[in-house]
Amino acid sequence: MTLDGAKWVEAFQTMSLSATIAVALAINIAMFVVSLAGGHFLIHRYGNRRCADPPPPLTGAEIVMSIICVALNSAVLVAGVALLQHGWLRVIVEFPWWRPVVDVVVLTAAMDLAMYVLHRLAHWRRIYYWLHGPHHAHRHPRPLTLFVLHPAEVVGFGSLWLIVICVYPASWLGMTLYLALNLAFGTIGHLGVEPYPEGWTRNRWTKWISTSSFHAGHHLTPEHNFGFYTTVWDAIFGTMAPIDTTDSTDGHHV
Repeated sequence: MTLDGAKWVEAFQTMSLSATIAVALAINIAMFVVSLAGGHFLIHRYGNRRCADPPPPLTGAEIVMSIICVALNSAVLVAGVALLQHGWLRVIVEFPWWRPVVDVVVLTAAMDLAMYVLHRLAHWRRIYYWLHGPHHAHRHPRPLTLFVLHPAEVVGFGSLWLIVICVYPASWLGMTLYLALNLAFGTIGHLGVEPYPEGWTRNRWTKWISTSSFHAGHHLTPEHNFGFYTTVWDAIFGTMAPIDTTDSTDGHHV
């Protein structure tokens, strides 16, 4: 199975730096637009199911930080192409139909654990206020909040992704599906409304999947709910927020 994605991999292997930068910017701007558009559609669709208070008016600082985030995410893609061109990163272009499914499972599991650990480290009080604090200044998230991150955080999470795909060669389709899943979870986590059906968190299978309410709880009580895709690690390490968490809870940092 190759599809057209193989042509992109081949193109990236010989692409000039200027062309790579242009393509990386185009891809990340498109992802930014899709995230905001999809997020606001869901807010409109599920506006009667708020899990956080409506956010305050948008500030110039949020806009600037989100632009920097998109630029740095583009730089991460450029770095990935450089790793590909120098043989450090291998992308599988021919694969059986089941390989992308395995890749998505492996990448999601690896990144879920790695990002949980990195997220916990970002809450270490010695670095929290200058590193992760700006993101948590937004207690009531909006879709743009996904991109309101300290530059060091953007580079840190991007570097983590590059390390994982250098260690684990994945198919181009598996990587693409994972990145789409990553964008979806990030967007849903910062909606401030809950699009998942009632009873989702009580079902024995779906309760392990992170929701908008789950991440909204992290913004309100920063010592809880560190997971990105699942609640597994929070359950294991005892960082799950109490069910009755409210906006009045101040919380503290590890």
